[in-house]
Amino acid sequence: MARTARSDDEFGAASVLVRIRGSVREGTRDGAYDLTFQALGTRCRVSFSAPAGLARELSGQVLAWVATFEAKYSRFLPASLISRINAAAGREPVAIDADTERLFALCDQMHFITRGTLDPTALPLLQAWDWKASPPVLPDPASIEAARQLCGWRKLQRGAGTVFLPKAGMGLDLGGMGKEFAVDQVAELLAAGGATGVLVDFGADVRVIGRPADGRPGWHIGLDDPVQPGRCWCGLGLVEGAVATSGDYIRRFEINGRRYGHILDVRTGQPVDNGCRAVSVLGPNCTFAGMLSTAVFVLGPEEGLGLIETQYGFEGAVLTDRGMFTTRKFHGYVASKA
Repeated sequence: MARTARSDDEFGAASVLVRIRGSVREGTRDGAYDLTFQALGTRCRVSFSAPAGLARELSGQVLAWVATFEAKYSRFLPASLISRINAAAGREPVAIDADTERLFALCDQMHFITRGTLDPTALPLLQAWDWKASPPVLPDPASIEAARQLCGWRKLQRGAGTVFLPKAGMGLDLGGMGKEFAVDQVAELLAAGGATGVLVDFGADVRVIGRPADGRPGWHIGLDDPVQPGRCWCGLGLVEGAVATSGDYIRRFEINGRRYGHILDVRTGQPVDNGCRAVSVLGPNCTFAGMLSTAVFVLGPEEGLGLIETQYGFEGAVLTDRGMFTTRKFHGYVASKA
């Protein structure tokens, strides 16, 4: 029998909110209210225009929403719903609410669109490859294969209001889309609440709605250079939409001259090693831009750019050891080059 889902606060949202509030910096920037904080494992920035009283109210709503989302869906928090589902693997189904059902339906869509390259059940592989170990250690082939056998989105059993991981050792990780989904939800929360000139940037995954408060005709979004992190290789001009970037140039290690990045190919159980260094995708929303950027990184420039071309309104660029590859209309959004 499925366990009963708990309320959001029982997942620890209140304590997460206290932590997030402790990192908040706020003020004005370019004529807009500017809020920065640490959450979801990254630096978050929200910028928008609104009267002072409404701005404070909306900023509180943003922080509360992000705290609730992180508390509920982070696998790193032992009280989260995801941790409960993972702990119950091989034993019993866990009850989920309608919001979580919709999120898992989105995961299902993500898995299908990306041809299985993005798989929320990849946690066993992520645990086998430990990028934080010092010194770094390569997992042995048997461990990788054992972890790979525990992965597979189609193995997940979804019932009416329940979810079940049928094998002990299986586990969910929403890192392939959670942060990008949060970007979209926060941007839409602000716009629905009366804010204008909205920019939401969570760890370089960005969504903009409306024009900037300083009167510019659009937004300038810089794309990080994987060869020189911290510098931009180009800037994109957007009025409405989103940009997401995936790369292996920050979280990686090297052994015997070979680099091992943090983006895994679940089909092989190995870090991606196809020459890709960074993929940026722009489109109407950050959730799908993020899905596509990671999938393209795994698939490589030829197959990956073909995948982007099948999605209406999305464009992308792939930086590799061999050079740059783009979709046909990508350069129409380039506002500046390094």
